[in-house]
Order: sequence, then C-alpha cells, then structure tokens
Amino acid sequence: MQRHLISAADLTRDDAVLILDTAEEMARVADRPIKKLPTLRGRTIVNLFFEDSTRTRISFEAAEKRLSADVINFSAKGSSVSKGESLKDTAQTLEAMGVDAVVIRHGASGAPYRLATSGWIDAVVVNAGDGTHQHPTQALLDAFTMRRRLVGRDAGIGQDLSGRRVTIVGDVLHSRVARSNVDLLHTLGAEVTLVAPPTLVPVGIETWPCEVSYELDSTLPKSDAVMMLRVQRERMNAAFFPTEREYSRRYGLDGDRMARMPEHAIVMHPGPMVRGMEITAEVADSERCTVVEQVANGVSIRMAVLYLLLGGNEPAVRHARTTEEK
Repeated sequence: MQRHLISAADLTRDDAVLILDTAEEMARVADRPIKKLPTLRGRTIVNLFFEDSTRTRISFEAAEKRLSADVINFSAKGSSVSKGESLKDTAQTLEAMGVDAVVIRHGASGAPYRLATSGWIDAVVVNAGDGTHQHPTQALLDAFTMRRRLVGRDAGIGQDLSGRRVTIVGDVLHSRVARSNVDLLHTLGAEVTLVAPPTLVPVGIETWPCEVSYELDSTLPKSDAVMMLRVQRERMNAAFFPTEREYSRRYGLDGDRMARMPEHAIVMHPGPMVRGMEITAEVADSERCTVVEQVANGVSIRMAVLYLLLGGNEPAVRHARTTEEK
C-alpha cells in the first residue's frame, strides 16, 4: 500500500485484493455485539468536507469510530473557508493540531493530490471525492459488493473479478464514480462497458480501459452487474439531453429491462437515487438491487483502508480474533 489513497488508478491488483480481503474481516467485526477494534486508539482523523455529503461522511465517521480513532468533522460551511481561507491555510491549521489522517472531499479535481504532495501537512490523505475526478473508496466498496454477490463471501477471499462483465450507465461525463470504477475494475480483471448519451461521454474516453455503447438494451443480457448513475444536474451548465422522459426512456432501468439481465446479475447505484429518472421504484426495491448493501459495505471498506494506511502492522484477522477472544 502507498502512503495515501488518492486515486483508484494508483492501486495494483494485489493492493486492491488486500483491501477487499481486509474489508471482509472488518465486516465480521460489524456482525458482533461490540463493533469496535482498538487499532487506531490515540490516532486523530479529520473529515475535511468542502462539498455536501451524507453517505460518505457518515460512513467514514462510523469506520473511524469502530477503529477507536478520535474523529474531528470539519465542514466548509460555517468555517473560516466561507470567509476566504485557502486550502493551504486550513491544512497548516490541521498540521498544527497534530492530526494523523485527513479524509477530504473537495469540489476541485486534484485537491486531495495537492494536499498529499504539497508538504503542507504530514498526514495520511484519503480522497473522499474530488470534483469529477476520483472517488476511490466508492469504487472499492462497489467491487467488494460485486465480489460478495457474484463470487461469494468466503469463496471470494484472495480473488479478483476476472471475467465479470460490468455495465455502467448514465452521466459518465460528470461522474467520479464511473472513472474510479473503470480504473479499479480493469485492475481487478473485469470487462467494463460504459453506456450513456453521446453528450454525456467525456472527451478522450477512447483511452479508458473499457468499451463504450450508446444503447442500453443490447448490453443488459451480457452483464453480471449493472450500475446506474445519477444525472448530476448541479454540475451541468447546459442541456445535455432533451427531456427527463426521453432520458428515462432510453437509459432508465425499469422492470422490463431488468428482466433481460441474467438471473444472477445485480443492480447497483452509488446513491443518491432519483427514482423515476435513472431507476424505477420496482427495480430499486427489488432483491437484485444492492444499494443498501453498498452502504453497509462502505463502512467495512473504509475501515480496511484506514486500518492498512494507519495501523495495519499485523493481519486484520489476528487483530479481530484477539479482540473477540477478550
């Protein structure tokens, strides 16, 4: 493992499988009455969020507290950032407080990398989403969910996703989740197909390690997992498709389309879902939809990442079992 987690593209196959295997052990801790490990006792982690977030921030906070870390939540709204303080000044303030790790979400692509390489702060940096660039822990929890569903909890240990076919549908242009998943799933051996309107496909996508299609129906029968993406209107400054109804008709996942998928195939969504737009209530509430599992798995993955970056001097298996015996 490298010192920081900035991009899913930085992870090797062995790095990724190690995180997934460690997360499997962390998930067992979550099944116990007392969901705590003493691993990061005495360590201080700051959740530095310059963008609004619910799932990611709460997930990281839960992971940190389950590892017994001291947690500081920082929101840009209501802080000195709203008065014009720069990222550098904020970082130096945190450095003066002696923090051990910073989990950062920022609207500007590249902000976590800048924080990690600038020398402003001597702490582990974990990217919790930067602009339209990367969201590595989301890709990891998605891969963890796929491995559990498609390979099996115990059978998946040490395994990657070789030969699995994953279709990612929707607003690829503005999606850091799509970019992170393409990078990680390719590293893990999966075959990825992106499906989107031509207007929501990024320039230079031909260099990405994936296939591109503008038509959803033909890809569904060949998919082991279909991931629906939300249309990110807050990042749009123009009309990228005629109407919501037209988008939903061509790229939305409903019961009829889900029926064309193989019986074992799963439906995923990073959240928040816009029911009736990219996914219908029938699909969102079906047993094949893994949205709730993804949230639960996110805590296990983030525990694994923090454990390996900050405290993983011994195998998580031994740590979990020793604690359980006590």
